[in-house]
Amino acid sequence: MAKLSSEEKAIFPLTDIESVVKLFKIHLAKNTEPNLAILSIIVGHIENTLTCSRASQDVPLTTPLKVDYDDCNTHTYAENNCVLPIVEYETVEALYHRFLAIVKAHVDVTAFGSPKYATRELIKRVSDVVWCTLSSSYYKDRAHLQSIYSYMTGAKLDSSGTTLAVVAACQALGYNDVHLALSEDHTWVVFGDRGQHTVEVTWHGKGNEDKRGIPVTHDVYSKSWLYVNGRPVICNRHMEVATIVSNMNPGINTTTDSEEVMLLQQALLWSLYNAGHLAKYPMAIDNLGDLEEMMPTKGRQPATKMYEEAITSAVRYYCNQHVYPYAYLGGYCYRNKLYKQALKYWAKAASVIKNYNYSRDDEEIYKEFLEIANELIPHIMRVVSSGISARSIIKDPECFAYLIEFYDGICEWEEGSATPVLHIGWAKALFNTISKFDAQVRSHVKMICIDPDSADNEHIEETVVEEKAVAVEARTSQDQNGNMATDCINFAEEQDMDPNEMMRRCPVAKLASAKMRGLRDLLLADKLNSQAISLQLTAQSQRYLLRVPFVSIYKFLSGM
Repeated sequence: MAKLSSEEKAIFPLTDIESVVKLFKIHLAKNTEPNLAILSIIVGHIENTLTCSRASQDVPLTTPLKVDYDDCNTHTYAENNCVLPIVEYETVEALYHRFLAIVKAHVDVTAFGSPKYATRELIKRVSDVVWCTLSSSYYKDRAHLQSIYSYMTGAKLDSSGTTLAVVAACQALGYNDVHLALSEDHTWVVFGDRGQHTVEVTWHGKGNEDKRGIPVTHDVYSKSWLYVNGRPVICNRHMEVATIVSNMNPGINTTTDSEEVMLLQQALLWSLYNAGHLAKYPMAIDNLGDLEEMMPTKGRQPATKMYEEAITSAVRYYCNQHVYPYAYLGGYCYRNKLYKQALKYWAKAASVIKNYNYSRDDEEIYKEFLEIANELIPHIMRVVSSGISARSIIKDPECFAYLIEFYDGICEWEEGSATPVLHIGWAKALFNTISKFDAQVRSHVKMICIDPDSADNEHIEETVVEEKAVAVEARTSQDQNGNMATDCINFAEEQDMDPNEMMRRCPVAKLASAKMRGLRDLLLADKLNSQAISLQLTAQSQRYLLRVPFVSIYKFLSGM
């Protein structure tokens, strides 16, 4: 673990974005083992000062900040306009030594035989020390508790901050084989000479169940979104620094963000991106895309390219097991009124979630899909169906196909799960949405039913071939930094397309879930039957219960 060199100490006091970025660049370039604790303390000091203090004081929320675009190649920020809270080296050093003192006072590595590589028992001991030194009188998942600065100044950490503290403590003890493993809503630790072992060190969600010391085995991660089916982002040290930066939270309150924190985060992420440390980190790329959408940097890639790159990273390195890259791009399209593209990427997000079985641990991604289905898509339908618009997306069979594939993914996510996903609210939203498409538009969609248990796997094989083709394309598409770029979507809405041209299309929608296979005839009927659709969509989801009830419900209600 590297301490700060004399060259790095000379940069202090840190007073602006440029000085912080310079320190990070030098430290990461000179060290294969960048000091996680020190970097987290620096970032946490700035974030907490700019957010927590402002939330409780009557002070101006933001300082007018401008970026100096005179040098587009280096993207240097104007020093005089980017004032940050002053970070003195003495403050950082004092907090760092306090952290070391806690770790070394409570963890005796000789008691574990002074192993060359970390052991499960040793990491469990470290996590116990961190856990037991946290204050019990706070909400563990509130904002700004993810840094070691928060740990040292308030004895407070959230779930991901606890994992970071454990990894940083192991680094301080000389165990450089201990690294972060990140899913889309959880963190744990990998260790061993090849990183082959896993162990839980924190909690998840609202509960504080004691999972510390438990390995993340195949039985735990299989079909689990919380553990991304065993395809987490396994960090090296530089990616762990990227995690520290990506987890920065600019929120002052529910309605206001600190512009300084956002600009600092953006500058640090670009520095890490340029050095190649984000190539295997889809979530960090997405966060950079969000920042570029809000505050575009002159001479940089647009936000759309960042979202595309995050998708391709997930496809190439994680077997397309990550949902959020598609959800981020769908959200971008929605915010920019690119509604057809939004439907497309939400359908792709659902095609990923169908690989999992829903559980109570999936609360965050459930809320994401619930908002899409019950708020965002209905809003799109209201917007495009108002007034007279012959070229609206409700005249486009492809948009209807995207909707069907979106709901098919949600239904398959539910199948085999102990907890149901779909309720009457989902059914009402589905019916209200598809009813916007007239029978002629719906009839142009070719719905192919894929039975996973059938001996006829022709369509399944076609799907696998298509997914492999996407992966191959991802491997051969690179941007100027060597990072991956996806299939370069054209983000221009097809507003000028002739309605007759739309109707000549016959898109294919592949239905793999039992519920949507049972709904096929209802969805293609000239007149939609809301009662039948609601009954089938909210029926029990276990696959072995679905087939006969679904057929009988349709036959019974179609004669009403």
